[in-house]
Amino acid sequence: MRYEAQQGQVRLTGILIEMKQLYGRFEGWKQHIGNWLVILFLVLLGTQILPNPAYATGVYEIPPLSGTWLVDKADVFSLLNAGQISGSLEKLAKDTGNEVHMVTIRRLDYGETAQTFADKLFDKWFSTEEAQAHQVVLVLDTVTNTTGIRTGAAVKDLMSDDIAKSIASETVVAPLRQGNKYNQAFSDGRDRLVAVLSGKEDPGPPKIVSKVDAESRFAKAEETKSSNATVWVIGLLIAATVIPMATYYLYVKN
Repeated sequence: MRYEAQQGQVRLTGILIEMKQLYGRFEGWKQHIGNWLVILFLVLLGTQILPNPAYATGVYEIPPLSGTWLVDKADVFSLLNAGQISGSLEKLAKDTGNEVHMVTIRRLDYGETAQTFADKLFDKWFSTEEAQAHQVVLVLDTVTNTTGIRTGAAVKDLMSDDIAKSIASETVVAPLRQGNKYNQAFSDGRDRLVAVLSGKEDPGPPKIVSKVDAESRFAKAEETKSSNATVWVIGLLIAATVIPMATYYLYVKN
């Protein structure tokens, strides 16, 4: 019996030693896995916080101008709308000699704005004052929904800088505030640009009308009924809570 007890004790000791060793290995694995999880978390966090240059568009990525009226780098236009806008701008160029080029980009390089992008692209496409004279470049960054516009000297005779800025910051931006309506934004901008550069009267920026419902100041009959019903429900709930408590209190007191 004593021998068997000793053998059992030896086995138990061996099992405890193996368990301790396994626990030590587990602790090591846990620390190792924890370190990798921390590294993975920091990598994922960095990709979300830091700007990813792979998604940014620089002026150097825009190809040389070759009869293109619409450069949709952000891929926001439908084929139908892109065709209609290009057709209108091509007709404007044939009729008046004034050319408009619209560009969309998905993200700007660090420190760049839509206006500085438009200025740099304008100088890249048209390197001399003579080439710039009848040109307009309109740029939209779809991440911030900000715009930039640059015009040539001859264009300014028909379209002042104030009107150009109004087209970029009001006419184009207004539909974007209603849910990123890019097709409508550039269609509206196209219509105003074509009108002004054709020598017609400027239709001006879109009018923002705020609708005020006079009836909303007064409660309707249905709302009054609903309000009264709510009061009754709340009153009944309070009564259902207070009455039993009061009854129990009086019972205990007596």
